[in-house]
Amino acid sequence: MTRTSPRFSDLLHLRGNELKRGDPVALPLVQSTMFHQPGTPEGPGYGRVDNPTWEALEHALSHLEDASCKVFPSGMGAISAALFATLQSGAKLLVPSDGYYVTRVLSAEFLTGFGVDVTERPSATFSEGGFDRFDVVFLESPSNPGLDVIDLATIAAEVRNRGGITICDNTTMTPLGQRPLDLGVDVVVASDTKSPGGHSDVLMGHVATRNTALLDRVETWRKVSGAIPGPQEAWLVHRGLETLEVRFDRMCSSAQVIAERLAGHPAVTAVRYPGLPDDPAHTLARRQMTRMGFLISLTLADEAAAERFINTCPLLRPATSFGGVHSSAERRARWGDDVAPGFVRLSVGVEPVEELWAALATALAALQG
Repeated sequence: MTRTSPRFSDLLHLRGNELKRGDPVALPLVQSTMFHQPGTPEGPGYGRVDNPTWEALEHALSHLEDASCKVFPSGMGAISAALFATLQSGAKLLVPSDGYYVTRVLSAEFLTGFGVDVTERPSATFSEGGFDRFDVVFLESPSNPGLDVIDLATIAAEVRNRGGITICDNTTMTPLGQRPLDLGVDVVVASDTKSPGGHSDVLMGHVATRNTALLDRVETWRKVSGAIPGPQEAWLVHRGLETLEVRFDRMCSSAQVIAERLAGHPAVTAVRYPGLPDDPAHTLARRQMTRMGFLISLTLADEAAAERFINTCPLLRPATSFGGVHSSAERRARWGDDVAPGFVRLSVGVEPVEELWAALATALAALQG
């Protein structure tokens, strides 16, 4: 597998090419918490430490990331593991002020209580002030929900030169759309609840790194904290990964079409999508991303307009989270994000693009009637 473009066909046959005669082609689901262990322990021993279904998912994710992976019961489980594995009392942490809000809550309300010095900066000006004093720099690009893009390669190099560690939340892009480890980032975290699982029915996350010592710390954190995924959930995400490339391609291609049309619609006051040539992040996004993603942010006149658009469009599910096969949208100000009252985060699903656009256009036209 090349570092620039994972060979997805290899993933589909990754397990199959190792099967013996009579083995099931589909991944078996191992529910057991105990394993037969006479004499000296060898192989799986206890369900909080080992599970063959987890290991199959980790093997697949490692193939995609081109790095060792550990899975967790949610994206925040993965983020927590990466932060607790790299921070200690007195450490200095830098996080985006406009990134995923739960990461900020964890940092401000819990890590500070353990003696970690937390600083926040906006994604658009993240490099201003430098990185001299930071032990860990947490990156999220594109930012959620504003879709600002951070120069991962430049920042990763600067932080490493100053003795720090970078962690990147790559949830919005997956390894198919952006490869932070190839750009020099030390650790990737992601919520596989989103497009890797893909069907809005399972929580999962993973940590990926090429640093063996860091991976050992992450694995130890999982063992002692008990932040383990269920085997059923691991099985579902493994199955979801097999269609990720097809779904992700459709979602990103459709998002490009829809973003271009939204940008010219009179009911829309602003659109952010890295694939638009006049987007502030476009040039950088083209340099470090292989796809422009399936998330679009648009701003409507006010809260009422946003709620009416979301709740009346028959091909939109009004729900939080993103990355499912069904297109969904939500007004992010309701969660306290620093955005306009009419700001909408739109997650484009796998519906035929012209049918989806027709539904969106009808809902937008109704705002002007």
